[in-house]
Amino acid sequence: MKYFNRITKLGIFTVVLTMMFASCVPQKKMLYLKDAEMAAANISKEYVNDRSVNYKLQPGDNLYIRVLNTVDERTATSLSGDNSTTRVQLSSDASIYLQSYTLDEEGCIEMPLTGKIELKNLTIDEARTKLQTELGKYVNQTTIIVKLSNFNLTVLGEVTRPGMYKVYQSQINLFEAVSMAGNMTNFAKNSEVRIIRQTDHGSEIVTVDMGQADILESPYYYLKPNDIIYVEPLKIKQWGFTTFPYSTVFSIISLAATLFVAFRKI
Repeated sequence: MKYFNRITKLGIFTVVLTMMFASCVPQKKMLYLKDAEMAAANISKEYVNDRSVNYKLQPGDNLYIRVLNTVDERTATSLSGDNSTTRVQLSSDASIYLQSYTLDEEGCIEMPLTGKIELKNLTIDEARTKLQTELGKYVNQTTIIVKLSNFNLTVLGEVTRPGMYKVYQSQINLFEAVSMAGNMTNFAKNSEVRIIRQTDHGSEIVTVDMGQADILESPYYYLKPNDIIYVEPLKIKQWGFTTFPYSTVFSIISLAATLFVAFRKI
């Protein structure tokens, strides 16, 4: 009987120990920007990355265009379609859509008097310059404001609030996008974050490691409109715990001990 009790205790201890090590997520898997050499030397390090905004306009993109002119403001606003009688506040997705120009299948927009202007594969600055040239044929001393009004990002997977997000700025990085979605969950595998990006030939999928500091030098650190970010889950999520469930384990042990004593008396 003593031998049996020892075997029982050893079995319970083994099960508990295995669950403790197997079910909890190691802290190192949840860290961002790990750099062992930098941490050991307690020094700062500079990472070089190109911050230039080089997104090329594609069919379906929406542009907010406003023309300002000091000589004849009424003529300028009529060219941009932005006048006081039709102007609305850009406070919702619907109003942004209604007040913007959509690139058609050929990558063109159509403005009053100027007709169709092809902007496909141009950056925002290049599009502004081209519009300035075309509108300058009709109105002198114009200043054109051009902004991309549909910078959408989709964040999926192991984040707190997955979904599609509107970005009202010209540039956003990967960490900012993840923070918009409420940060990663405890089961996120930050070493395998996938970015799905549209290209001229379709879509590409790249995998980046947000746990390593060299992500700051990645060409995918700064995101582009319509990027999809997918955070891979850890395999342990199938049966693991973010924190060890001590109360549950102790309840199971107590129940097992009670049953053992009850059967022993039979």
